[in-house]
Amino acid sequence: MSLYDDAVLVLKDYEEQADLRQVYLDHLASHPDGLWKACGDGHITASALVIDPSRGRVLLTLHRKLRMWLQMGGHCEPTDETLAAAALREGTEESGIPGLSLLPGGPVRLDRHLTPCAWHLDVQYAALAPGGAVEAISDESLDLRWFAYDEVAEVADDSVVRLLEATRARM
Repeated sequence: MSLYDDAVLVLKDYEEQADLRQVYLDHLASHPDGLWKACGDGHITASALVIDPSRGRVLLTLHRKLRMWLQMGGHCEPTDETLAAAALREGTEESGIPGLSLLPGGPVRLDRHLTPCAWHLDVQYAALAPGGAVEAISDESLDLRWFAYDEVAEVADDSVVRLLEATRARM
């Protein structure tokens, strides 16, 4: 199965946010290249909120280009076999934490936002950090920092707050 086929199936199975989910499906139907950064009309991206439930905290990255505290995530790559694999790859690369595991049940949320490169149609997952996880900053970040759940609204935008709320509701 191709990444494109996986994306369509994941979105069809996702039962929340029906109107936005349909925007994603329509985008893929009209853009066979809609998963790739080269698609100037926008593209599907995958992200992962790295969470440490045992300590009540999440790891956010201060994005180098956007200069905002965000979850880990970004563009799909040809080596990604599934959206979940893309989210896990991005989470691992940007957090520096090996051994992340995605929260079961598929995507936690969808979020569509305009970036300097194009519209991102983000498929958002949650990744559980293993006990004793130690983060390591990547080239894509200005900083990495753990935040207590109740601190996230003070540093991040509403999209990250909604992702954390949805993640906590699923746990």
